[in-house]
Amino acid sequence: MQLFLLTHLSWFVALHIMAFVSWMAGLFYLPRLFVYHTQMAPNSEEYVRFCLMERRLQRQIMAPAMVVTFFTGALMASLPGVVDWSALWWWVKIVCLFGMFAFHGACAVWRRGFAEGHNHHRERFYRIANEVPTILMIVIVIMIVVRP
Repeated sequence: MQLFLLTHLSWFVALHIMAFVSWMAGLFYLPRLFVYHTQMAPNSEEYVRFCLMERRLQRQIMAPAMVVTFFTGALMASLPGVVDWSALWWWVKIVCLFGMFAFHGACAVWRRGFAEGHNHHRERFYRIANEVPTILMIVIVIMIVVRP
């Protein structure tokens, strides 16, 4: 298995990057949809349309992209010599990755709240929340590329 992974490592890196970009696009866009969703009257045609858009984005794009990102990353990290487990950058990246998973989960909870008609947050909350994946992504990319 490791020989297969090493032989095709560039394909796994490419797949990992594509999945990560797709996941990030969803994490950037879903909270922005929530911002606009708060401006809709509950049970209006627009409100229902936003619920549908948010569900499709999360289930058809974000969730599969997150899974592929996780598995391709885990496969690459399992290769001997790819990760220096004693390096601080690796652990900072992992903590930020768990932050991404937590934010993804929070978005799922917020989406279900809208779908059930009981959103508990204001527009400003989602505007601020929209910055969280950006900050996490910046730290992750710096940890992977610069490895400070």
